[in-house]
Amino acid sequence: MKKIVSLLSLLAALGLPSLAFAAPEPTASGADNGFMMICTALVLFMTVPGVALFYGGLIRGKNVLSLMTQVSVTFALVCVIWVVYGYSLTFSEGNNFFGGFQWTLLKGIELKAVMGSIYQYIHVAYQASFACITVALVVGALAERVRFSAVLIFSLLWVTFSYFPIAHMVWANGLLAKDGALDFAGGTVVHINAAIGGLVGAWVLGKRSGFGKEAFKPHNLPMVFTGTAILYIGWFGFNAGSAASANEVAALAFVNTIVATAGAILSWTFGEWAIRGKPSLLGACSGFIAGLVAITPACGYVGVGGALVIGVVGGLAGIWGVTGLKRFLRVDDPCDVFGVHGVCGIVGCLLTGVFASSSLGGVGYAEGVTMGHQVWIQLLSCLVTIVWSGVVAFISFKIADMTVGLRVSEDLEREGLDVNSHGENAYNQ
Repeated sequence: MKKIVSLLSLLAALGLPSLAFAAPEPTASGADNGFMMICTALVLFMTVPGVALFYGGLIRGKNVLSLMTQVSVTFALVCVIWVVYGYSLTFSEGNNFFGGFQWTLLKGIELKAVMGSIYQYIHVAYQASFACITVALVVGALAERVRFSAVLIFSLLWVTFSYFPIAHMVWANGLLAKDGALDFAGGTVVHINAAIGGLVGAWVLGKRSGFGKEAFKPHNLPMVFTGTAILYIGWFGFNAGSAASANEVAALAFVNTIVATAGAILSWTFGEWAIRGKPSLLGACSGFIAGLVAITPACGYVGVGGALVIGVVGGLAGIWGVTGLKRFLRVDDPCDVFGVHGVCGIVGCLLTGVFASSSLGGVGYAEGVTMGHQVWIQLLSCLVTIVWSGVVAFISFKIADMTVGLRVSEDLEREGLDVNSHGENAYNQ
C-alpha cells in the first residue's frame, strides 16, 4: 500500500495524471439524446393539439376557438418565459424555493454541455414542454367566460411564482426533494399544481351565465376522443421520458403507463355503468386521463401490480371528483380540471408512497425510510403544492382583474367568445 501511495505521489510531483482516481467525464449518448428528443416532441404534441382538442370538444361550440387560442398563445408565452428566465429559476443552483439567474437566456450553457447522458439543450427543451402543458391545463377551468388578456397576465404571473418554484422544490434539490418526496413525472409539479390554479380561477371567476339552469353539454365528442388519443400517446414521452435515458427505468414507466391507464378506463366505465345505467365514450375518455394522471408520479417507482391498483383507484376517484366533490365545492369547472387532475394527482402521489415498497413490487425506499414515513412525505408534498399554488393563483387572478378585468360581460358571454374575443366562428353555415 505504501508503494502505491509513493508511486501516486511521484506521478503528481512529475505533473503526470493519476488515472486511478480520475472521475470519468460525463459523455452524451446518441441513443439517449434521440430518445429524449422524441419524448420532448411527444409532450409538445400533448399540448398542441392534444389539450386544445380535448378541452375544445368538452365546451360549447361558440367558445371552442377561444379555448384553442388560449392554449396556443399561452403555450408560446411560456416557451419564451422559459428561455428568458424560467429554466434558470427552476434548475440552476439557488435556495430551497428558487434557482438563480445564471442561465438567463440560456447564457453559460455550452453547446456540448451535458446533464447525465443527454445534452443540456435537450433537457431545456424537454422541461419546457412540461411548463407549457401545465399552464394549458389550467385554462380548461376558466373556459367560456374569461378575458383573453386576463389569461395571459395570469399565465405570466402563475408560471413564474408557482410552477417554477414547485418544480425547483421537487426536481432540482429544493425543499421537497431534500425531504425525500417522490414525483417521477409531475404529480405535484404538473397535475396538482395546475388543478389548484384552475380551481381557484373557477371560484374567482364565478359560474357561467345560466349554469345550473341550462344544459352545458360537450359540443363534439369525437373531438374529445381525438384529443384523448393524442394525450395518451404523448403521455409516454411524459412518463418514460422522465427517466432521462433509454434505460430500464424508462421501460418500467412505459409499461406502468399502459397498465394503469387500462385499469382506470375499466374502473371508470364500469363505475359509470353502475351509477348511470349506461357506459359512455366521455366516461371512457375521462378514464384515460384519470389513469394517466394517477400513475404519473409513480410510474418509475412502482411495480406493474402497483400500477394496476393505482389506475383502478384513480378511475373511481375521478368519478367521485367530477360528481360528488364537484357538487360539494359548488364550482363551475367546465373541463373538470380539479376533479380529474387534482383528485387523481393526489391519489397517485399518496399511493406512490405505498407501492414504491419493494415488498409490493416497487423499487424500494431510501435507506432507513419506512412506508409510513414515505406516505407522510408524499402527503406533505401535496399540501405544500396546494397551498403554494392556491395563494399564487388567487393573487395572480386578482392582479389580472384589477388591470384588464377578469371576466367578459354577460351579453358577450351569451353570444360566445369566438366571435367577440377573436372575430371568428368555428362552424360557419
